[in-house]
Amino acid sequence: MPASPTLWTSQELRDATQGQLPGEVKVHGVCIDTRTLQPGDLFIALIGHNSDGHRYLKQALEAGASCVMAHDKTAIAEAGLADDPRLLQVDDTMRALEDLGRYRRSQFTGKVIAITGSVGKTTTKNMLATALVPYGQVHASVASFNNHWGVPLTLARLPKEASFCISEVGMNHPGEIAPLAAQIRPNIGVISTIGNAHLGHMGSIDAIAKEKATLFAALPASGMALCPENSQGLARLKDALPAGTPLWQVGMTEQATVQITDLACTAEGSHFHLVTPQGEVDVELKPPGPHLARNAALALGVIAALGLSPAAGANALRHFLPEAGRGQQRLLPGNVTLLDESYNASGPSICAAIETLALMPAGRHLAALGDIRELGQFADAEHRALAEPLTKHNILTFCCGSHMKSLYEALPPSLQGGYAETSAQLASLLQPALRDGDVLLVKGSLGSNMRTLIALLEQPVPATPHAPESA
Repeated sequence: MPASPTLWTSQELRDATQGQLPGEVKVHGVCIDTRTLQPGDLFIALIGHNSDGHRYLKQALEAGASCVMAHDKTAIAEAGLADDPRLLQVDDTMRALEDLGRYRRSQFTGKVIAITGSVGKTTTKNMLATALVPYGQVHASVASFNNHWGVPLTLARLPKEASFCISEVGMNHPGEIAPLAAQIRPNIGVISTIGNAHLGHMGSIDAIAKEKATLFAALPASGMALCPENSQGLARLKDALPAGTPLWQVGMTEQATVQITDLACTAEGSHFHLVTPQGEVDVELKPPGPHLARNAALALGVIAALGLSPAAGANALRHFLPEAGRGQQRLLPGNVTLLDESYNASGPSICAAIETLALMPAGRHLAALGDIRELGQFADAEHRALAEPLTKHNILTFCCGSHMKSLYEALPPSLQGGYAETSAQLASLLQPALRDGDVLLVKGSLGSNMRTLIALLEQPVPATPHAPESA
């Protein structure tokens, strides 16, 4: 198997970080967690809330790291690495990671796309990464690496020879997007949605729109911005654009720059026609749900904004499938279909998942829902509002978490499946209630631990013991 290309040379590491590296190394990847380290990686010892990477310096080298970056002199000495030629010693590893990202971005000659949004940013990023493959080498952020360490790590991993870099940008407090956007320096900025995620920290939808708009403010005049045509806070987004930077709106009206027509959504997937400034194309998606069609339209809109015909991208999207936790479907024991939306949740994303669930043929539709986090004083009202779509689609609902109790009590008794304080406790109520042919949606914020519920449901159903026969 051929060796992977060199991502960083010793001199580049020195130039980027102004650190001390006595030896000559070739780095093929960048890693901050020894559990995912690959031979040839640069291991960066970051200090987090609950961990310190300096504890794993020796372990990283034993696992095949070609170089380790560290700043804690005591930890370096304790690991016996003070004179190791593979040690890149810097003043601060977090700042040095950012330096790596900025250095690589300054070298990069391809196109950079940054995506943010209250809902759908990761799926839109994944769709765009899939759709861009026919046009050149694509580098995209892993999972949801969209915060103060995820963004520079994405840039530090960027191959110089790639044609496209896609970086996801997240936030849950004011002032977080601008410094990340300054590192990314995007050519194209995408806002997937503006909704009530993190409303408790932000205070209002207008404040959320203002924060998201800082991504557009980071664009050059030669850049391009895209967002849904019905975005809340659209005036905020327009005001943030630098003079001369165009905004393409994606939607279903004739005024949309990228227009969706003839949208048809079934349990087997979605089909629509897309009209872009670079040509028209028919789009077919395997996963169901109108929200995925909208995400796909944004992704193909980016391709058009790059000046490319969207036909090859639409063809690539025919094979797109969601990740676990983001709409993946699979069977649970007892012939129950799981719609796995367990990674995260907001009011709009739960409503979109309910729409998808309702499309799927089933003996019964069920939902297991965990708390939506970071809603503050708006939490109970936002949870109660979900009673309407659940009632409309006649979905038997199981809930866990203190805020979901508000929703559970707002449901008609016929749709109250069961309530528990935790996801693990809910599993013991839900599992015996499941029947052959059910379709079950599982969704909640990451902190609601709905993955725990799924793991318990995936265990084989214990056989019911037979009563002993009479003698």
